[in-house]
Amino acid sequence: MTLEEKLAQLYGLWAGASPDGAEVAPHQHDMDEPPGLEELIPYGLGQLTRPFGTVPVDPALGALSLMRTQERIIAGGRFGIPAMAHDECLAGFAAWGATTYPVPLSWGASFDPELVRTMAAAIGGDMRSVGVHQGLAPVLDVVRDARWGRVEETIGEDPYLVGTIATAYVRGLESTGLVATLKHFAGYSASRAGRNLAPVSMGFRERADVILLPFEMAVRESGARSVMHAYTDTDGIPGAADEQSLTGLLRDTWGFEGTVVADYFGIAFLKSLHGVAADWGQAAAIALTAGVDVELPTVKTFGQPLREAVAAGEPTRATVDRALRRVLTQKAQLGLLDPDWSPLPPALADTLADADPGAPRRLRGTVDLDTAAHRDISRRLAERSVILLRNDGVLPLTRPARIAVVGPQADTPMAVLGCYSFPVHVGSQHPGTPAGVQLPTLLQGLLSEFPGCEIVTAAGCGIDSAVTDGFAAALRAVRGADVIVAALGDRAGLFGRGTSGEGCDAESLALPGVQQQLLDTLLDTGTPVVVTLLAGRPYALGDDAVEASAAIVQTFFPGQEGARAIAGVLSGRVEPSGRLPVSVPRRPGGQPSTYLASRLARAGDSSNVDPTPAFGFGHGLTYTSFVWSGLSADRAAPTDGTLRLSFTVRNTGGRPGTEVVQLYLHDPVASVVQPVQRLVGYLRVPLAPGETARISASVPADLASFTGRDGRRIVEPGELELRLAASSTDTRLTARALLTGPVREVDHTRALHAGLRREEERSL
Repeated sequence: MTLEEKLAQLYGLWAGASPDGAEVAPHQHDMDEPPGLEELIPYGLGQLTRPFGTVPVDPALGALSLMRTQERIIAGGRFGIPAMAHDECLAGFAAWGATTYPVPLSWGASFDPELVRTMAAAIGGDMRSVGVHQGLAPVLDVVRDARWGRVEETIGEDPYLVGTIATAYVRGLESTGLVATLKHFAGYSASRAGRNLAPVSMGFRERADVILLPFEMAVRESGARSVMHAYTDTDGIPGAADEQSLTGLLRDTWGFEGTVVADYFGIAFLKSLHGVAADWGQAAAIALTAGVDVELPTVKTFGQPLREAVAAGEPTRATVDRALRRVLTQKAQLGLLDPDWSPLPPALADTLADADPGAPRRLRGTVDLDTAAHRDISRRLAERSVILLRNDGVLPLTRPARIAVVGPQADTPMAVLGCYSFPVHVGSQHPGTPAGVQLPTLLQGLLSEFPGCEIVTAAGCGIDSAVTDGFAAALRAVRGADVIVAALGDRAGLFGRGTSGEGCDAESLALPGVQQQLLDTLLDTGTPVVVTLLAGRPYALGDDAVEASAAIVQTFFPGQEGARAIAGVLSGRVEPSGRLPVSVPRRPGGQPSTYLASRLARAGDSSNVDPTPAFGFGHGLTYTSFVWSGLSADRAAPTDGTLRLSFTVRNTGGRPGTEVVQLYLHDPVASVVQPVQRLVGYLRVPLAPGETARISASVPADLASFTGRDGRRIVEPGELELRLAASSTDTRLTARALLTGPVREVDHTRALHAGLRREEERSL
């Protein structure tokens, strides 16, 4: 291969599918006008960027367009190598007409890795069926500041929860043959003041013990074949230039063998935003040397600028060959280099005749990306992610005569969708185009759930409106109501067009606009208020509102089945079983703050700012009650041993329910400051009324490891507490144990899981 042909495999072209099934055309964007396909294909092409996630296109015609483009790429290059096609899949396949699922923060709220794996397999199957090879998900960033706009894209504020859920997602996606992409490596979520793409101030210990753990787990356990670098710089080193992380840690230590792809325009940012490169060629050289293999979304620095840099001697041709080998190896794994590979996607295999001039007309509407089976998965995940934060007994609602549904989320179809769902991410730029999927509103969900009830509604205000003109109509609507359902929350969007989403950061965690005033006004009526939140981040409701609300139901953009899921919880048809993946603040200030905090980070006399949450990580109520008892536990183990424990959980209420058992580790004395507690295991335990389950756990001493003063990960002897809890603020049983023996160094091969499992059950 010539140098030009090698470099061509290391960049993409942003080319959305044609709505009439013709070949793709370059997508216009803010950086520069991209080159045309005809300019690039004589040398080949590494990637096609977002063929489905750029413009609304019928899925069958999108698949046809992608196929025809691949045919042209194969015919135009000397080696006939197809391009890899990638797309977004953070809340479902980001294509018009594809099922929209709950956002990742709801995955975390479900505490259900197996269901997340099932969802990911459904998403991956759809993407592969239309010719896509790589999905840009999941996000493994651990929430460090809830003001950050991309909190909705994360799984939560605990690295173990993030790691286990993300690993399950990757396994599901990869099981279909799709390449999963871990992002953003690493530390993007810890930007200063929660501002998107701001610098990160972080010590190596926080980075190792909090930020890197989910990536380490996913690399070791999931089979992920791609990683995307972060935009941010940490202590002055941009993610795309961090050779110590992208090569030293990721590859040399963890053994990752896949490709590292650039976050969109991230290599060019080395010059334009970070100022560590004098020109595009130097930016390309820095990134390639650090370990970035593929420039996305389109060629900017890895083309002529990199060619000139190689000719000047930096980087070397060997460095180019290193990246090329990784890219071609991945294409070979996907079968793209097989002599009999065909660009015909499986979705068209039975319907497309060769050289069929009538294909666009005949194929339209023949590919279904929103099947009943996929909607069922979306429904189940939405139901399991609804979190009941507070309930004074008003829920479940029992035959109310009149319900007033008030708030800006009451009758808004897009209220259930996150920033990276297709109708928000792309559809919002095409206002005349239907959403492509059914999006029942909360009002419609309640009308279906309570057919004999009179239901009235009023918006009261907009999501981020500053005016209160609608309050009077809201007050008229609630007159005579038995209960008020206050529908509040966020509008997902991009770069300031929403109150949540990429580039939509918050100055505080107060509800956007005048929603808090609307809630306070509704509470003043004296009618019971059930607060429902459809949001992308946790918000503070204030002490008065928390105490005065009859119930509070939290959801995080629960997808197209989300409104029905909320209505089902309110009626009692659905048993609430979600748990908080992030703490809900008591007050809008005091950020950043997460449950994963040391003693010094908690409330105290030395500051007038109290970060104590209104509802802690892991919190969630049910419609029944549980008793935990019968703890049996080892009292000691060596620093290379395992502590074993078991206990009983019994449903003592009159309804079925799911207890989410959470295991926290507390290290009272350590050579380095530790968080007061951290999650090391969890298990969903569904129980019928009167049913009992015996739960056991095997806790390797490795789980007590941390990064010591000299940078080595160690297990120290000493006392530990294993806290068996319903949440980070609700410990039910405590096992105290002693680790004995010498300090022991561990590495990336250490045990990562506590082995929580259900052993036996019986009815009483």
